[in-house]
Amino acid sequence: MKALMIVTEKLPVPPVHGGAIQTYIAGVAPLLAERYDLTILGRTDPVLAKNETIGNVKYERVPCGGDFKKYRQEVVDWLRNKSFDLIHIFNRPRLVKAIREVAPNSRIILSMHNDMFNPEKITPAEAAIAIDNVERIINISDYVGNTIKGMYPQAADKLFTIYSGVDLNRFRPSTSAEALRIREALRKKYQISSKKVILYVGRLSIKKGVDILIRAVLELAKKHPDIALVLVGSNWYGQNKVSDYVAYLRSLAKRSPVSIITTGFVKPEEVHQWFWAGDIFVCPSQWQEPLARVHYEALASGLPIITSNRGGNPEIIRTQNKLIVDAPEDPKCFANKIAILLNDPLLGKQMGEEGRKLAEQMFGWPRVAKEILEVWEGGEKGEE
Repeated sequence: MKALMIVTEKLPVPPVHGGAIQTYIAGVAPLLAERYDLTILGRTDPVLAKNETIGNVKYERVPCGGDFKKYRQEVVDWLRNKSFDLIHIFNRPRLVKAIREVAPNSRIILSMHNDMFNPEKITPAEAAIAIDNVERIINISDYVGNTIKGMYPQAADKLFTIYSGVDLNRFRPSTSAEALRIREALRKKYQISSKKVILYVGRLSIKKGVDILIRAVLELAKKHPDIALVLVGSNWYGQNKVSDYVAYLRSLAKRSPVSIITTGFVKPEEVHQWFWAGDIFVCPSQWQEPLARVHYEALASGLPIITSNRGGNPEIIRTQNKLIVDAPEDPKCFANKIAILLNDPLLGKQMGEEGRKLAEQMFGWPRVAKEILEVWEGGEKGEE
């Protein structure tokens, strides 16, 4: 059976510049290719060949410069005169109509990772055509599925959730000799060896709430002078541009009596090392986030998690003790939750250990691939 996975136009696969969707595809593709003749179609990138085979997965790439309309045409042109039993489109319902026209006999699956069904991103008519022409719509969280169902009730029977996964070998607690060595080296480099390190990993954008976290740390510093904040990431994948917001964050950080470190963009293959360097993971998202994949990485790394009650983020926080912020626009609410862990290290240790067990039980890539295969093979996934 021949299967084609179509990536978005924004970032390439493998995830040489990061990206949650790209990481997801790279995680499951080798496992899916054990059962299917698998091709991944995506955008070109200067560091990647136009076509190549890695292991048992074939990669094809078309030029688009990140432009959706150009990408859609390139995808259609590439697909013409080719035949696939199944085509799995990632997060671009606007591709469905064009692909159905050029591949009338293929089964089409759609995976939704965020709000691309919102009216400002797709017309209701085009959305209805997409829903009508796909067999299943996989969502990365119940929040995403419920949002689509609220706008398009006719999609209800096609929607279900398959939670994402994480590389459990790479993202693991800092207990090995290698992990401890890297942890100490990073902390020494930034002069935070003796500090309790609060960790943020993600893009530096206003909707991610990084300024709120900095303000929370400024509040905490009054009673906890032994803390440090590390912000891992940049304003966009693979870039280190100093946007107005990044400049604002830096000006806020200058007021801090405790260390606030900004690493800039970190290569995807090195991000796990920062989870080893951290002690408490915080996701201060302000927007209705579909479900940030950093939660999976923090769980697997054995860090206690504090997250905002926004979108799908709380759905995988299934540890006995949950530190979820219901008013994430208020820095003091984050400060209060962080203070709980600063004052009770044993609780943080217990949460981290429980999170790692949860990741091992539920969030490895083999489970994700198994559930995708059930969809590809026409089965029904049990309700969760």
